Amino acid sequence: MNELLLPLGQVAAIGGAVALGPLLWWRQRSRAATPAGRLRALTLLALFLTFDLIVFGAFTRLTDSGLGCPDWPGCYSAASPVGAREHIDAAQAAMPTGPVTHGKAWIEMLHRYLASAVGLLILVMAGLSWRLQRRVGEAAPSPWWPTLTLVWVCVQGAFGALTVTMKLFPAIVTLHLLFGLGLLMLLAWQREAYEPQPLAVPAVLRRAVAGVLVLTLVQVALGGWVSTNYAVLACDEFPTCHGGQWWPPHLDFGQGFQLWRDLGRRADGQLLGFEALAAIHMAHRIGAAVVFTAILALAWALRGRAAAWSRLLLAAAGWQFASGLSNVVLDWPIVAALAHTAGAAVLLALLTTLLARVHGGRAS
Repeated sequence: MNELLLPLGQVAAIGGAVALGPLLWWRQRSRAATPAGRLRALTLLALFLTFDLIVFGAFTRLTDSGLGCPDWPGCYSAASPVGAREHIDAAQAAMPTGPVTHGKAWIEMLHRYLASAVGLLILVMAGLSWRLQRRVGEAAPSPWWPTLTLVWVCVQGAFGALTVTMKLFPAIVTLHLLFGLGLLMLLAWQREAYEPQPLAVPAVLRRAVAGVLVLTLVQVALGGWVSTNYAVLACDEFPTCHGGQWWPPHLDFGQGFQLWRDLGRRADGQLLGFEALAAIHMAHRIGAAVVFTAILALAWALRGRAAAWSRLLLAAAGWQFASGLSNVVLDWPIVAALAHTAGAAVLLALLTTLLARVHGGRAS
C-alpha cells in the first residue's frame, strides 16, 4: 500500500506546485471581483488548462510515451524520472527503441503533473462554489455542477491509471480521451452558468444544436478509436482510400470494432489485419462527412440570428477538415495530429457553449 500511497502523495504535491502559479495569478486578477465573478474566472482558467491537458495527452500518445513510466502513479515508484534513473537506464539498454526512455518518461510524468494540477483547480472550484452557496443561497449557481466535475476528474484519473496498467488497451485509452473531452464540456457549460448570455432561437434550432453536438461526440469517439488503434494510415490517399480504391474490398468492421481486445490484436490473440484497420478508418471518414454536413447546415441556419456563431462553427469545421486531410496525405505528422485533436476539443467546447446559450434563451 505504501508503494502506491507514497508516490501518489508525491505526484499530487508536484501537481499542487504546478497549480500554485495559476492559482496565484487567478487570485491577483480576480481580487476585486464578486464571489461569482471569481468562480467564473477560476472556471475559465480550469477550462484553459484542461484544453492544454488534452493536447498534451495527445502529444504523449503520439510520441509513444504512454508507457514511458510503466507503473502508476509514480515512475518506478519514484515521484519523477530522476529517482527512476537506474530503472530507465536498464529498460532503455534492454530495448533502445522500446517504450521506456528518459525522454518518454519525462513526457509521461509531465502529463501526470498537469493532470494533478487541473484536479486541484477543480477541487478549489468545488469548495468555493459550496461556500458561495452557503453565503448567497438559491441566488448562487448550483454547486452540484462543480461537484460533478470533481467526481468526473477523479474517474478520469482512474482511467489514466488503467491506460498504463492495462498497457494502452484501446478501449481504455479511447475512454480516457472521451472523459477528458467530457471534462472540457462540463467546464464550458459551467462557465456559461456563471455568466449567462442567453441566445433566443426557435425550438427547432435548439434541438439542432443538441443533435449536432451528439453527432460530433460520436465522431470524436470514432477518431479516438482510429488514433488508439493506429489506423490513421490504413487509408493513405484522399478522397480514395488505398490504391485508388473508393471502398477497399473485404473491410472487416466486426474485428475493427471489437472493443475488448489488446492493442494490435484481435479478441482471439491474433494480429489485427489491414482489413480491420481500414474499416476503422473508413467509418471515421463516413462520420466526418456526416458531421461536416451537419455543421454546415447548422451554420447556415444560424447565419441570420447568430452570425458570429455561424462563422465560428465554419472555422472550426474547416480546421478539422484541413488537419484531418493533412494527417492522411502527409503521413500523419505530429503537428497535424495535435491540430486535429485540438480542433476536436475546440469544436466540442463551442457546441457546448452554444447549447448552454440557446438553452437559456427563449424561443422566438
